[in-house]
Amino acid sequence: MLNDPGFTLKAALLENLRTGRWRPGERLPAERQLSELHAVGRSTVRRVLSELKELGLVIQSIGSGTFVAKDIAGKLPQLAATDAGISPSELMEARLIFEPGMIDLVIRNATTADFTRLEQCCRSADEAQSVEQFEYWDDAFHCGLAAATHNGLVVSVLSLMSKVRDHSEWGLLKKKSASVERRDAYQQEHWNILAQLRQRDVETARAALLAHLVHVRRNMFGY
Repeated sequence: MLNDPGFTLKAALLENLRTGRWRPGERLPAERQLSELHAVGRSTVRRVLSELKELGLVIQSIGSGTFVAKDIAGKLPQLAATDAGISPSELMEARLIFEPGMIDLVIRNATTADFTRLEQCCRSADEAQSVEQFEYWDDAFHCGLAAATHNGLVVSVLSLMSKVRDHSEWGLLKKKSASVERRDAYQQEHWNILAQLRQRDVETARAALLAHLVHVRRNMFGY
């Protein structure tokens, strides 16, 4: 099952539905976006979406897209909580230590396809129409950085951090600290990080990512 290219895609979609990142009636990212973000073919995306439709979790409208169905809570498989009581401040501390350390591997191993996926995350976040959509693509950008390391352990750790973001008070704090100006600033920082990575400039890219995380911490926690 783990060799199925749709396994991680389905797990990611279920996690977003389970945590309420996508609300009932909200449109999911387009097939093309899901294909690029998760590095799977369009046929795999269609198959996974079809499976979710059979479970009654999404509905599809020709020409309009795929939408979250109503009353999905009872249809979702239940998973054990992954945050283990981790506080938002603990998560922030771990991110500040771990994420800048990924940059060396990204510079060494990232491919053109990795940079394309990161660019798609930035563009989709620019176009986000809700806080939830923006948070999805914001998280996807950071997970995309991990994927660009091509190191399985790094990817697993960022995946865990992503789940903690969903299951802790992180989301509430992020929403409280959110504003259009701050969102625009985060986006400019993401684009700058991507530009430095494309230049294969390790020190500047690491400094840009660290500055971005410090900016997020200051907005959320005041220091």
